[in-house]
Amino acid sequence: MLFRSTAVAATVACFLALAGAASAQTTQAELKDRVAAYVQPSNAERTRVAVEQLTAVGFTPAIETFEGGGRNSGPMEGRNVVVLIPGTGGGAGGEILLTAHYDAVKLRDGTMSQGVVDNAGSVVAVIEAARALKANPPAHDVRLILFDQEELGLIGARKWIEAHGITQVAGVLNSDVAAYGDTMMYGQNNGAQSAWVTRAVQETCAARALQCVGYPTYPPSDDRAFSAAGAPVVSLGFQDQVGAHQMWLAFNGGESTGLAEGFVPRVFRTIHSAEDKVEVVEGETIRLTADTYEAVVRAMDAKLTADGK
Repeated sequence: MLFRSTAVAATVACFLALAGAASAQTTQAELKDRVAAYVQPSNAERTRVAVEQLTAVGFTPAIETFEGGGRNSGPMEGRNVVVLIPGTGGGAGGEILLTAHYDAVKLRDGTMSQGVVDNAGSVVAVIEAARALKANPPAHDVRLILFDQEELGLIGARKWIEAHGITQVAGVLNSDVAAYGDTMMYGQNNGAQSAWVTRAVQETCAARALQCVGYPTYPPSDDRAFSAAGAPVVSLGFQDQVGAHQMWLAFNGGESTGLAEGFVPRVFRTIHSAEDKVEVVEGETIRLTADTYEAVVRAMDAKLTADGK
């Protein structure tokens, strides 16, 4: 059995039904338009878009600044954008973090990548999931964090952990690269403390009859900052089924991947390049991503509650 108990299974099933009803208000076309809004000439402008979109759906976001930057960029102020969704449990049991980075890379010619696959699609999806969670709060508080400077070395996530610690972090759902396709990818390499979060993902995949692929080794994102600090965390993303399996082989197939010599999966020919453009984005995927992430957060909440946390 995937569910730990009949009671937990019933709770998750109920939450899944509520998730679908709560998130049906935003059309796929509107979600794609929201992703396109992040095509901006600077990351500072992307911050503005994130704040505007959060405000438009009823949040009052806080901007937490930090001193960041890298060896190539030099010192650079960063901005994490944060909102809190109070749960029905009055703050007991810690917080579930729902995270994605909103910054984009600079290309070799000095222009900004459109950064929609990596990672505005995720940003719009987690905002939409947060909107649905706000409308029908789970027991645990949920903190949505949009990180800056992930592309410079997970700096925003590391700075947030330095400032706040992980004492109140019950679990983390991080999203990176979620803009097209119907297959969810999830990492399994974030330590033993993350096993229960992985189970919440797997149970959600089964309950929703969703095509999901688990990666023993998964590409790094802001989840690595949390796993290094000892927090339970999973990193999720979406792409087409063939691409998801090709990426699995590239990272986990060893010397005999079955891939043609020199073959590069589509996703890695897209991100960090001029091909990461809004035409690639599928509104249906953003809708699916938002609904699935909401369901995973509710599954995490049910597991924590069942464990008395």
